[in-house]
Amino acid sequence: MTDFIKGLKRFFTKSDLILWLLAISASIYSLMLINSMQRAYEYSFLTPQILALCIGYTAAIVLTFIDYEHIARLWWFLIGLSLAMLILVFIIGRNVGGTDDTAWITLPGGLSFQPSELVKIFFIITFSKHLQSLRDTELLHTPAGVITLLVHMAIPVVLIHMQGDDGTVLIFLFMFLIMAFVGGVQLRYFLIMLLLFAAGIPIIWTYFLNDEHKNRFTAIFDIDGNAMTNYGWQQYQGKVSVASGGLTGTGLGNGARVASGIVPEQENDFIFTVAGEELGFIGCILLLFLLLAICLKLILDAAKARDYLGKMICVGVFSMIGVQTIINVGMVLGLLPVVGITLPFFSSGGTSLMSVLIGIGLVQSVYFHKDTADAPEGRLRNNRYKYMTRSYYN
Repeated sequence: MTDFIKGLKRFFTKSDLILWLLAISASIYSLMLINSMQRAYEYSFLTPQILALCIGYTAAIVLTFIDYEHIARLWWFLIGLSLAMLILVFIIGRNVGGTDDTAWITLPGGLSFQPSELVKIFFIITFSKHLQSLRDTELLHTPAGVITLLVHMAIPVVLIHMQGDDGTVLIFLFMFLIMAFVGGVQLRYFLIMLLLFAAGIPIIWTYFLNDEHKNRFTAIFDIDGNAMTNYGWQQYQGKVSVASGGLTGTGLGNGARVASGIVPEQENDFIFTVAGEELGFIGCILLLFLLLAICLKLILDAAKARDYLGKMICVGVFSMIGVQTIINVGMVLGLLPVVGITLPFFSSGGTSLMSVLIGIGLVQSVYFHKDTADAPEGRLRNNRYKYMTRSYYN
């Protein structure tokens, strides 16, 4: 009992309590929204969401006590597990209603598991370790080193693209770019990648995007044509729901459009519309404030990391949550095409939610073990903040 009390005290004194409070606040807000929109469906979205929260927070707390360097040493196992899960999708994967991709595996009890969500977390760990290895061997600035980073990113991206989940592919690409940039990859390589991408746009549009993908792009600009009744229906109805809430909304549990379920996937990718209709502009701002505060806290924790590896893990989690937030809100408001990306913490979806919470646990591990006494060999950089400046790498 005494050891338990000591461990509990250590947890509260050494972990990032502000980040915990922000995450818990977002989770409670999410349950309120899901519980409200639940009345439009017979299936219970609230029960699996609560289960995912319990599992996710348990995993996050356990990860807090484990030094992230010990986790990163298992990079070879995480890479193998990632490949195994992604390949398994091609064997026993299935489509989930409301999606156009086959990226889920059915678990006992009828629950669905999306491997690519967990692979995001594995990618953050292994890519951070990869960057650290290149930096330590002075290969981070060489073409060969950058090519290995591209291969590291390309393998899961190609496999996930083959499953049809291009929304997740987009997240991986931005995670790669942000982590590589902050990690110290020189700007000339990003310029080369940008030029190659620009030159390849016609090829991508012609040979890699099907008609449905193209329609999602054109729906942004088609305000009075086929988009209203066909491929742009979801986005159009979502914007109407958000606008209908006004300043304060109709009240939680009182939204007529929420109750009718007129917005497809309002429990998932379009959960923002529930906040917009029932809680109005104020509810939307509160939601965005929580996510922004979480992202800012992740950046601050990266600055306090004891080493490069810890910093890159925090940056990876930040990029995952930040990019998903921007794209999700952008597609709901009609600023970006609909690509099937969940809103972190808020969207219904057990695998997505657990992955986000596991990411929070990794950041808590970095924060918890930021001091010399917690380093595996008592190692601590004299100036931990120098890792936040690009001049350190040049």
